[in-house]
Amino acid sequence: MLKEDLLKEYNHRIELHAHSMPVSACCDCPADKFLELYAENKVEAVCLTNHFTSDNPLFSGKTKKEAVDAYIGGYEELKEAAKPYGINIILGCEIRFDENSSDYLIYGVNREILEEAYDYFGKGAEAYRKNVALSDSLFVQAHPFRNNITLLDPRFLDGVETLNFHPNHNSRNSTAARYAKENGLDICVGGSDFHNEGHYNEALVALAKTAPADSFELARLLKSKDFLFLLGDNHVIIP
Repeated sequence: MLKEDLLKEYNHRIELHAHSMPVSACCDCPADKFLELYAENKVEAVCLTNHFTSDNPLFSGKTKKEAVDAYIGGYEELKEAAKPYGINIILGCEIRFDENSSDYLIYGVNREILEEAYDYFGKGAEAYRKNVALSDSLFVQAHPFRNNITLLDPRFLDGVETLNFHPNHNSRNSTAARYAKENGLDICVGGSDFHNEGHYNEALVALAKTAPADSFELARLLKSKDFLFLLGDNHVIIP
């Protein structure tokens, strides 16, 4: 099939890895600029994978409920602000447990899942996966071959982020793709890992036949593996 035909069939653009302020302290892009950038690039849906960690400054001094309220509040504010732009903001998360520097993306997220994950910060990823059912969600190791990342046993993963375009890190995407294939992890996701205006040129978006309405629809789409990637508004990648 020609590239032009693929782009006609898979004509909905989705960002799978993005951060916003103030929930992700490392993000310095105001909401209006964030939304302008995605609107200019014809992105219909953005999965907001803000940092969900025990040391998130936004959580300092807060109870679990207050921390989750603050996390979801950031999502809800951006979702409301995005309506005039025609962009659907989808709740996701990038969780890090206290045991090491590894990050995991969760697609298919709601308050209950966040509150339960909060209780496992000090217990680790393996304990979380052994004890928490995520049947309607997707648990993916993010940028697994960056420096200082510890690989989780593949048995506890649903997939791997094989394409990450954060410009300040070497994510070794080709190594991640090979690792996914060698370990039978055939759900491969990717995104820009957006943090600031200056590196949006490196953005990668998923392409789908339909745009997911919410976090669990996005998880089902990724599980179906019926999606592509678009890099630089020109290169189509089949994951």
